[in-house]
Amino acid sequence: MPANLIDDLPGYRRRLRVTPAKGRVLTELEDDYHCMAVTVHHDGRVATAVEPVMDRAPWSTCPGAVAVLEQTFVGIALEKFASRGDKRLNCTHLHDLAVLAAAHAFDPAPTLFDILVSDPVEYRSEAELRRDGIAVLDWSVVKGRIIAPAPLAGLELDNMRDWIESLDPETQEAARLLRWGTMVAHGRTLPAGWASGTGNMANRSRCFTFQPHKVGEANHVGAIRDFSRGNARPLDSASPASMDPNLFHVTRDHPSRKFAGRRTP
Repeated sequence: MPANLIDDLPGYRRRLRVTPAKGRVLTELEDDYHCMAVTVHHDGRVATAVEPVMDRAPWSTCPGAVAVLEQTFVGIALEKFASRGDKRLNCTHLHDLAVLAAAHAFDPAPTLFDILVSDPVEYRSEAELRRDGIAVLDWSVVKGRIIAPAPLAGLELDNMRDWIESLDPETQEAARLLRWGTMVAHGRTLPAGWASGTGNMANRSRCFTFQPHKVGEANHVGAIRDFSRGNARPLDSASPASMDPNLFHVTRDHPSRKFAGRRTP
């Protein structure tokens, strides 16, 4: 796709920002449906604390995943985050942010990822990932299957593991981020009211909220933002994490902590 053309098309936008510092790293995400952040504190080898923030999430039960993320990663070596597992028991977005934080914990500078996915026209969407403003990957996708570029034609988004694992680490990261963003973008095509169907939830046990035992508990509550309209961009406004003067502290009274039932002094 010609440069900048995708910017002019209506569609899904996701931004992830990674900000490393001594002994800690902050990762932030915002898209149509989510605005959240994770801070991983570490001693240079092991995560000593994991502090998630949820500012905007689509389900009333999502904030309960905060405690699960802490249980998953506190005490784990940073190099083991990616292989830790338990992604579907967590909020998958918080889990991705924690893994991203560990991977970039010792970077000398922040990194910004942008994912753009156009709304489908005759079932075809264009998807692109940029790192620090430079396009790294771009795919054309029809009904969950990549049709371009030619070397990837026929690959399904649900079945890309072997191809991704054949790549160098930096491209693996980009491919995973673009794959997941392209799948989340599919939410823009779903009919109104789809999310409220418990059968739909039961058939998609892909995250903390969609576990079978939670069917019937979740209510769709999150505000949806369309960043392809107007001038606003994801993470333009201050997130709960970035509003704190220290940048890396989750306030004790944040609603996500209360919802998770975590006691704080």
